[in-house]
Amino acid sequence: MVHTKTKSYSFKVGKNKFLVIKIVQTAVAKTRNGNALASNAANVKVFKKDKKR
Repeated sequence: MVHTKTKSYSFKVGKNKFLVIKIVQTAVAKTRNGNALASNAANVKVFKKDKKR
């Protein structure tokens, strides 16, 4: 993985809130002999914040 850039946006439509996560990644794989794989997989976990009292 060479570079990862993430942006998150929050939208409210009526009573519903939507979270949009935009992930942009670049990967490079080089080889002289054999196989090379440049993976573009992303693992995303979204946690709900606890309400402050």
